Amino acid sequence: MENIFADRVNKVPPYIFVQISRKIAEKKAQGINVISFGIGDPDLPTPSSIIDELISSSTTPGNHRYPESEGLLSFRKEVSIWYKSRFGIEVNPENEIISLIGAKEGIGHAAFCFIDPGDIALVPDPGYPVYSIGTLFAGGHSYLMPLTENNGWLPDIDSIPPNIANKAKVIWLNYPNNPTGAIATSDYFKHVVKFAEKYNIAVLHDACYTEITYDGYKPPSFLETPGAMDIGAEFHSLSKTFNMTGWRLGMAAGNKDIIDKLLIVKSNLDSGVPAAIQEMGVKALQEPSNLIQERNTIYKNRRDLVINKLNSLGLTVDPPKASLYIWAKVPEGFTSESFSETVLEQCDVLVSPGTGYGENGAGYVRLSLTLSDKDIQTALERMSKLNI
Repeated sequence: MENIFADRVNKVPPYIFVQISRKIAEKKAQGINVISFGIGDPDLPTPSSIIDELISSSTTPGNHRYPESEGLLSFRKEVSIWYKSRFGIEVNPENEIISLIGAKEGIGHAAFCFIDPGDIALVPDPGYPVYSIGTLFAGGHSYLMPLTENNGWLPDIDSIPPNIANKAKVIWLNYPNNPTGAIATSDYFKHVVKFAEKYNIAVLHDACYTEITYDGYKPPSFLETPGAMDIGAEFHSLSKTFNMTGWRLGMAAGNKDIIDKLLIVKSNLDSGVPAAIQEMGVKALQEPSNLIQERNTIYKNRRDLVINKLNSLGLTVDPPKASLYIWAKVPEGFTSESFSETVLEQCDVLVSPGTGYGENGAGYVRLSLTLSDKDIQTALERMSKLNI
């Protein structure tokens, strides 16, 4: 079957987590138990009250039929209530919110709302690979905005050449950030709005980690920013907030024209989120905040354990105020890849090389906190024997 596949498929680099899974499989084939810090998939279960709602909702005959692509109005209303309670902003459930089959689906489909062949998207590097892959699938080009320690892991939008900015259709942001754990201030978001207004660019903000926070930090929503609703949309997910990665439920909120275009794409390519899962989401959004606080305490304890060990091994880590990840600078003499390979070979522990998230991730590794406490303790004990 030569020369029949689309070029876009052949241009896609191997997804980092596929490569990670293959490395683990090779070790397992040798009878070795590998502990992986690789993927940000919560090990904690979905709260039982939310599961109970799914069980109950699944018996409703109306939920056995096709859902609507925009999502149940009851779910969108609950998202609106949550936005008001959490961020203090009004978002119209009728035309400024849409349900998603997980935020990843919406992020991938968003490219088709803006990007024609040859168009430009401004994409952070390092960053979540779907921003650039969605752009590729739509026929566009990604202009990579370097995230570096010197700029606080924020895109230096003032350094983007005017000829690039004038051609760009969208800019992707993600705070709290994956993979770096960095945060953005309200003042930074204000600067982004001015930039987007100047160049007529849509701002797409991936906000999936706003509810995983430490040390009293509360991330803002991009949509709180004056003018943001005129030029932007925000993607959220219940996956990380309520340990619901397997249920695939998220939402986008923001400018009604952006939401409308996303609905056009989705209604032609998917049939929406199963209604019973959306009702599950309604229940999740009604849960008391102490449920999230208790979960965050578990992640904070894990964060502190991992950072203490990495510092003792010669890595450099700034404790993140949010997100599920530790972004660590590797010891002198190592690259991202060589350090990751050394840890895997000597300790049977997998950490993600920073270059898996972009070339500007060079010199760093990412560790997820979504392992059980027992596995983290075992992994750290193994890493104590690291000979570097």
